[in-house]
Amino acid sequence: MPAVMTRLDYLLYGVVVAIWGSSWIALRMQLGTVEPEISVLWRFALALSFMLVWALVKRERLAFPLALHLRFMALGSLLFSSNFVLFYYAGLTTPSGLLAVVFSLASIVNLMIGAALSRRWPSAKLALGGLIGALGSGLMFAPQIIGQEFGYNALIGLGFSVFGTLCFCAGNVVATSVQRRNVSVLSSTVWGMVYGVLSLLILILIEGKSLTMEWTVPYWSALVFLAFFGSVVAFSCYLTLLGRIGAARAGYSTVLFPVIALGLSTLLEGYEWTFPAIAGLGFVLIGNFIVLRGPAKAA
Repeated sequence: MPAVMTRLDYLLYGVVVAIWGSSWIALRMQLGTVEPEISVLWRFALALSFMLVWALVKRERLAFPLALHLRFMALGSLLFSSNFVLFYYAGLTTPSGLLAVVFSLASIVNLMIGAALSRRWPSAKLALGGLIGALGSGLMFAPQIIGQEFGYNALIGLGFSVFGTLCFCAGNVVATSVQRRNVSVLSSTVWGMVYGVLSLLILILIEGKSLTMEWTVPYWSALVFLAFFGSVVAFSCYLTLLGRIGAARAGYSTVLFPVIALGLSTLLEGYEWTFPAIAGLGFVLIGNFIVLRGPAKAA
């Protein structure tokens, strides 16, 4: 793993930040008529079709032993289904910018998981950064949580987004373990999406819901953007970055998401800034900076 990021690493990093930082507003455009898990199913079914064609054109290896398929199943359930369903449900009650704020804590959680897997106590820097980041996230939600009208919904949205972030970080661990077994990003993504779509389909059938679709321009434009750019392009770049520079530094990309997402939320959703929100965003950025400052070890 390179000690210094290359131009390619910075390019991948920039693509991930630009796409995922703006994808939160597209996520909100899919909410309302169609159930969240069904929207996620359509998103990854469409993304899978793109990825499968790409894999066949490149003649990527797609036949793997059962042991790897178990990892692909874990990858799909964590990275391409459950975490998105949780964030979609959070989006029903929470501004898109705040979802990005919680997701930015993935950089800290990635390092904590790395410390747990290596069976080493977190350093004082990691503990301090994590505490400051969590405090900042709480401050940003404070205006909604304290308000009598939105208190319950804000807590529900916060809970869904926290669990969604944990699923994403656990998926990072699985993705790294798959790449260490010499499976390409494209191959692992194809199989991960296959199992992600299957797990969503099983969930929908158990719930007894119908596979509805909203035939409107906003819904379809958001679906295509999220499927192609948010899933195919961004995930390919992120997972490649994960293998090149490790989960710690790759996860740092999430720190910049709130800046883009909250800017768009302010312009398009009428997100209102308060002093706790401004202070909270500052704490989140400072906490992430403390954790990831200096040379990063592979996670």
